[in-house]
Amino acid sequence: MKNKWLSFPKLVAFLFLLVMAIIWVVPLAWGLVTSFKDNMEFQTMGFKFLPVEWVTTNYTSLLVDNYSTPLLHWFSNSLIISVFHTLLVLVVVSLAAFAYGRLRFKGRNVIFTFLLATMMFPGVVNLIPLYKIIDSLGWVNSYLAAIVPGAAGVFNIFLVRQFMANIPIEYDEAARVDGAGDFRIFFKVILPQLRPILMVVALFSFTGSWNDFLWPSIVFNDIEKMPITSGLQLLQGMYIAQPTILMAGAIIAIIPTFIIYLFAQKYFLQSMSLSAGIKG
Repeated sequence: MKNKWLSFPKLVAFLFLLVMAIIWVVPLAWGLVTSFKDNMEFQTMGFKFLPVEWVTTNYTSLLVDNYSTPLLHWFSNSLIISVFHTLLVLVVVSLAAFAYGRLRFKGRNVIFTFLLATMMFPGVVNLIPLYKIIDSLGWVNSYLAAIVPGAAGVFNIFLVRQFMANIPIEYDEAARVDGAGDFRIFFKVILPQLRPILMVVALFSFTGSWNDFLWPSIVFNDIEKMPITSGLQLLQGMYIAQPTILMAGAIIAIIPTFIIYLFAQKYFLQSMSLSAGIKG
């Protein structure tokens, strides 16, 4: 009887996760099969999950006949922006976390507390001043407008700093006895041990940059320089009566993040354990 009752919470958890999986998977599956439907069938057949006739014209319209909608060019723009943004995030976040976590300077805790307090404000508050800064630097319609902002994410700094707190301070002291400076300690002692958490930060930074829609829609108005997320809205404008083409573009847009998830599942799971186990 005791074992029976112990299994009840697991059954509830399983049913809950199953329902959540269905909620997430069904719309994705519907979008996938819709991208293989003829537009006339989509508009006239009502809600029908599987297409009567599987067609690939939606994808050929985007990938071959794409003079007004350069989807592959948008795809490469997103790839460049996301990769370089992720690299910049790793550099800035690791150095900032090292400064707040290992270096001793006056006002360190006060400054870090102030940074954490900025997380209370919604990101939309920064849109206008951030655009003014980007415009004054002449970065509008350039990759830098999407790569640089957000590189010093406070949550990422906090996450790496807390992970770094688990590394014994004796490592630093031993390195200083051998004559190592701050940068040498960072690169030779601390950085190699940050690989798990930096991998997590890289994964979230890449997916966040790739999926970002609002900010690229603001700073890019040149069709050739748009990333794929902001470019998809042009599909909706040009093909307002052809939602199947828009769905095909959305499916193409999620391919990189889906592939990354398949090859990096353990890091996503590890991120949850790291978040749950870091010291306060």
